[in-house]
Amino acid sequence: MNTLRTAMLLAAMTALFMGVGFLIGGTGGMMIALLIAAGMNLFSYWNADKMVLSMNRAVEVDEKNAPEYYAIVQALAKQAGLPMPKTYLIDSPQPNAFATGRNPQNAAVAASTGLLERLSHEEVAAVMAHELAHVQHRDTLTMTIVATLAGAISMLGNFAFFFGGSRDNNNPFGFVGVLVAMLVAPFAAMIVQMAVSRTREYEADRRGAEICGHPLWLASALDKIARGAERIPNPDAERNPAMAHLFIINPLHGERMDNLFSTHPNTENRIAALQQMASEMDGGARAARREAPTPAQPDEPRAGPWGKRPAESAPPAEPERPKPNPWGRNPTGPRGAGPKGPWS
Repeated sequence: MNTLRTAMLLAAMTALFMGVGFLIGGTGGMMIALLIAAGMNLFSYWNADKMVLSMNRAVEVDEKNAPEYYAIVQALAKQAGLPMPKTYLIDSPQPNAFATGRNPQNAAVAASTGLLERLSHEEVAAVMAHELAHVQHRDTLTMTIVATLAGAISMLGNFAFFFGGSRDNNNPFGFVGVLVAMLVAPFAAMIVQMAVSRTREYEADRRGAEICGHPLWLASALDKIARGAERIPNPDAERNPAMAHLFIINPLHGERMDNLFSTHPNTENRIAALQQMASEMDGGARAARREAPTPAQPDEPRAGPWGKRPAESAPPAEPERPKPNPWGRNPTGPRGAGPKGPWS
């Protein structure tokens, strides 16, 4: 199903690209746009992940220079039954993260230093579980290619401003067509980004909560990331706004997360859905405990195999809440615990 949706999305983006080319240069412009779109689709399939990571100046890390962060991703990938993805750090104070790659065997996850500094160990785990959910659902290829083509469509709209008004081209609509290309193309690309990201974020939230086992960890993380993204700018994302839908929370500074044309669903709605999921999980666990048969208790506790009486069972623990950040200001692990990270 995801393969079919990806093919349909690529066809829609290619058609949009060709339509903009037709508005700018007529039939000749449409054919040129078709060739460019075909080339970009092929390029995006093989190289879009590398381009996105490069645009965000992400640095690959491993168990030597980012031991705790790497260990979190490694444990979650094993829990989800996924190959270990390449793990990257972004030197940015804004807390955020994204995943990319054409398939689970060639996936990468990236977190900002701000995310590791401001979130607890449990919250970081929940965020990376969300990103691994995108990998497992094979969202990463679709979202990365959409980011590439949306950026190209916006660039084509800007190109129309400088070259589309010439009387020497074959544009049948004249200046009106150029104006439509300038205004409609970026808007249409943004609509496609919205359609891709909004539904997939809810699905990744649910699956990520299942992978880490604690929906409230992710709910707490989303709240912190949203508040951090509103206050702290991300210059790399501002220069490349077509990549905004890749991140777990909209990275564009000053953008309201609940506006009509946001690439992300309302953060409060996502948190409410996770809280509801936690309530359902807790209720299901209580029901299972009630329905489980109670073993007959002997009058006197029997001795264990080494002659000791078994310890009395402790009452069930409350759901664990995220703990304070154990890393301080070092995003790659505790100080003095091995080689320093790239920004330690």
